[in-house]
Amino acid sequence: MSLPPEKASELKQIIHQQLTKMDVHGRIREVLAETIREELAPQHQQLSEEDLMKALIRRGIIDDVVKELNFMTDMNNREVTSTPKPSTHFVDRQPPVLKKTNIDPTRRYLYLQVLGGKAFLEHLQEPEPLPGQICSTFTLCLHFRNQRFRSKPVPCACEPDFSDGFLLEVYKDSLGEGSKMADATTMLSICDPVHIVLIKTDTSGETTLVASYFLEWRSVLSAENRVTKIAVELLGVGTESKVSVGVLDIKLEMYPKLNKTLSQEIVNTQLALERQKTAEKERLFLVYAKQWWREYLQIRPSHNTRLVKIFAQGDCEDHANLLCSLLLGFGLEAFVCVGTKAKGVSHTWVMTYGIDGTVTFWESLTGHRYIHNPIKPDDPPAVEQPKPLYPYRTIGCVFNHQKFFANCQPSEAVEVCFFDLHDESKWKPMSGEAIKSVCSPGATTALPSFPPLCASAIDAAATSNELELQLRLLVAEHRKDLGFATVWDDQLSYLLSPALAAYELERTTGISSGNEEFQDAIRRAVPDGHTFKGFPIHFVYRNARRAFATCLRSSFCEEIVCCRGDQVRLAVRVRVFVYPESACAVWIMFACKYRCVL
Repeated sequence: MSLPPEKASELKQIIHQQLTKMDVHGRIREVLAETIREELAPQHQQLSEEDLMKALIRRGIIDDVVKELNFMTDMNNREVTSTPKPSTHFVDRQPPVLKKTNIDPTRRYLYLQVLGGKAFLEHLQEPEPLPGQICSTFTLCLHFRNQRFRSKPVPCACEPDFSDGFLLEVYKDSLGEGSKMADATTMLSICDPVHIVLIKTDTSGETTLVASYFLEWRSVLSAENRVTKIAVELLGVGTESKVSVGVLDIKLEMYPKLNKTLSQEIVNTQLALERQKTAEKERLFLVYAKQWWREYLQIRPSHNTRLVKIFAQGDCEDHANLLCSLLLGFGLEAFVCVGTKAKGVSHTWVMTYGIDGTVTFWESLTGHRYIHNPIKPDDPPAVEQPKPLYPYRTIGCVFNHQKFFANCQPSEAVEVCFFDLHDESKWKPMSGEAIKSVCSPGATTALPSFPPLCASAIDAAATSNELELQLRLLVAEHRKDLGFATVWDDQLSYLLSPALAAYELERTTGISSGNEEFQDAIRRAVPDGHTFKGFPIHFVYRNARRAFATCLRSSFCEEIVCCRGDQVRLAVRVRVFVYPESACAVWIMFACKYRCVL
């Protein structure tokens, strides 16, 4: 093993600090003096190094040193490089604990072990899967201070066999202090929880969010043995948010070991102060919001019926929030709009405000966009007014992460609404400082930071080939049931690839290209007197059987799959395009060519 000079120096410094803290030199001097008095005084013979080592071992000094330095024992089993590797990984479940981790002995780590699960009663009657059998699985995902982790999937059961470890780096936020080891006092001030998410993947590959839990980890700072165990009860999501899903047994431990633990009273006091601070911020904002609402009602009595929602939750609201966040991230001035659709149904959508004043509505549930051209009631009857194409009827307020505006125009109808948000005679603003006090990242402990995006774990080429092979088998089986033979044209299948790539390019950028070249290639591949038919379709999942069933609902696709005639040749092509968080766009095209018979 070779260590860079700077790493060797750091390692020597740490060992020196540990030996000094234990007063090893003083204890060795005591043992040496005692050994000389007891064993060497009568004969005055020389004391060998072996005799001294035996004396140190008998008195347990060697064992004490090894225990204090055990966090570095695995350093001898791996090569150390000058550039530390990322900490986003999971620890192998087999001992020793740190055998497969990239640990820097100068940094502080929280080692979180999931020892198992119990009381997942929904899966009480599920039999144990046979070897090689496909079954539904549980996966745990963790997020802590910009670090992402993912466990190995385990079969769904009443007592799922969770047995994974995660090494979470605890670092300081101060500029220039991030590379130093955090002590107990510093870690006590770090209020970021460990976000634990439980995901279920069924046999078809579909994933479902089962539970979400924010773990308060700082109890380990006051643990007597520097180790603590916690039973975490997971609750469901949505309508089952108060129903227990199951229990996880979790063990928390600090590496390196803390020199000094904090008292339980200190930890409890810190947590209580944080809760009190958060509650006070929310109370002050609520007082301000009530006063702001009273001022808004004084403008016009009819404002009492407008959809101005300061606190809201729901389905389309979540979609609109996500879309607005994405558009803001791409540098657009975006807002969530709260209002109604036809028949007075409450609804939310997204609005972007262009530099030239152009207002664009975005429907988060469908992706449709509409340009807003307001009707001017004061214009003469002869002036032609624009006809709104959007489904929105009224608008009560707009907001994003920094601003909130309530509509105070005489009419709340969208078609006559003007979106000059700087005109306080049309839009009543809420104080930006008040919003920032409760909505900015880190403003309250109830709002943890957003996790970073993870690269896709899907192999696009392998997944495309696998889906295409499965679809070929499904098509052949379907035609066999109808009494038809199936002959594949591999060259024709290959020619479909550019078209699928062009479709995804148009979906993502709005640019259409390659259509003429694709048509020319197909004309060259289809002989005179033959007919070509193609059916492209798009999915966001990778279940071949489900996709095939959906395709057959189209009469045009069914004509292709069930084609009969002279010299029938079939083709199918699949292209999977991957995006962060393992999201994917799946394009499938079925095609056939056959000889026309009059």
